[in-house]
Amino acid sequence: MWDQILQYLYLKKKDPNAPVNTNIKLMHGMNRVSIIVFLFAILLMIFRAIFK
Repeated sequence: MWDQILQYLYLKKKDPNAPVNTNIKLMHGMNRVSIIVFLFAILLMIFRAIFK
């Protein structure tokens, strides 16, 4: 699970033996966006908690 998250965030190189097709690319793109939005929301909550 952590390997996949690191690949979504471009911190780890992709597995060259992994299957590639359009559906998998779209799914990984949606997962990447959701992880980035989640991390942004967590940072925003921490920021608001500190400065209120």
